[in-house]
Amino acid sequence: MKKFVLAVAIFTTIYSFKNKKKEKRNTVMKRNGAYYVNNHIIVNRDYKVCPFYIPFPKLKARNALKLMIKDARNQGFQLIIISGFRSYLKQMRLFNMYVRRDGLEKAKTYSAEPGYSEHQTGLAFDVASPGLDESIKEQFQFTKESKWLQDNAHFYGFIIRYPKGKEDITEFMYEPWHIRYVGKEDAMEIVNKNLTLEEYFDLI
Repeated sequence: MKKFVLAVAIFTTIYSFKNKKKEKRNTVMKRNGAYYVNNHIIVNRDYKVCPFYIPFPKLKARNALKLMIKDARNQGFQLIIISGFRSYLKQMRLFNMYVRRDGLEKAKTYSAEPGYSEHQTGLAFDVASPGLDESIKEQFQFTKESKWLQDNAHFYGFIIRYPKGKEDITEFMYEPWHIRYVGKEDAMEIVNKNLTLEEYFDLI
């Protein structure tokens, strides 16, 4: 009987711990004009930053990006930054340009409305290989640099934010050039479990 009681107590403790951990991860908090889960800012189709949101300098992300580009270069892969932080106004201009060019519905598959872009956080970057710019970045997926990024970005704390096969979850087309800094520990877990940020934080 004592063994049974002990087993029940252990099971209850483990179950409660897992639930508390999950509950903590599910907690979405709003502060300073943005939404956070586990101290990670969340920006997607459902969560936005306010027009006056100004990110504090994200030195960890910038330094990690510089190191990653340097290490890639030392291994024979050329990565360049084609887009980083965007203000609300810049995102608005960019999105409106895409709408004029391709129409609203098409534009929404690859660009975010102002307030809903990760680029406004200072933690997202678009990278490419030399010769590719913003207008033809879709070609990046066919380069050796794209494969290297896919295999190595998480070692530097980055994830491919909009992975292939997950379009129904992220609500964005596959973007192998768009990386998001989340830190090494979270990036490793996200990649090893083949998750999106939405899945990782139970936001779907």
